[in-house]
Amino acid sequence: MTNPLIILDRDGVLNEDSDHYIKSPDEWIPIPSAAEAVSRLNQAGFKVGVATNQSGIGRGYYDESVLADIHSKMDVHLHSHGAHIDQLLFCPDHPDSAGPNRKPEPGMALALIQQFNANPAETWFVGDKLSDIYCALNAGCKPVLVLTGKGKRTLNKDEMSELNVPVFDDLASFVASLLDA
Repeated sequence: MTNPLIILDRDGVLNEDSDHYIKSPDEWIPIPSAAEAVSRLNQAGFKVGVATNQSGIGRGYYDESVLADIHSKMDVHLHSHGAHIDQLLFCPDHPDSAGPNRKPEPGMALALIQQFNANPAETWFVGDKLSDIYCALNAGCKPVLVLTGKGKRTLNKDEMSELNVPVFDDLASFVASLLDA
């Protein structure tokens, strides 16, 4: 028996993204309706995992203790909306020295799939960047693009015309489509 799993990118899906990185708890700004969407997934019996590249650590912009503070703020926000993340994985690798966990490599997604005994072919991976889409494909998951964060930029990339990826305005619209179908 496998567990239903949804994997989310963090920046651009759960919170506003920045070309200058999210470097402090003050810079972590939730996307309206994202916490409610996670709550709906929790209530529907999905495990919710987060797989996030955090190269700001590898670049020296912040350290893991600051990242823990950012995630604490995120957890408090989610809990205030009746939501929770079952597991959050992050990759601190600098792109120039990327290992198997830095998206688009599938390491984090595969670890979440294994942890929750999920079927990759039934697992949705929601992101706003090509690296999220390719991570999903590399892990055998079903990719979804949301137009929050860098999603609109991603949608305009030439590669997107070759990929058959469902596109939604935000996490809440994806969740509504998934659960209300």
